Amino acid sequence: MSTPPRNIEIEERHVEKKSDSSLVASTFIKYAAYIIIIFGVLYFLVHYVFPKF
Repeated sequence: MSTPPRNIEIEERHVEKKSDSSLVASTFIKYAAYIIIIFGVLYFLVHYVFPKF
């Protein structure tokens, strides 16, 4: 008793990650601005506020 060969169709899916470079750039600029503002506030505190105590 031999079994007939089965016809199995295999579906292949290729998933590509799409990275939007403009979105990445705008996010980088946003967080870079946050960091610059934080360092500016710290600089102000250290040089102008703390010496008065």
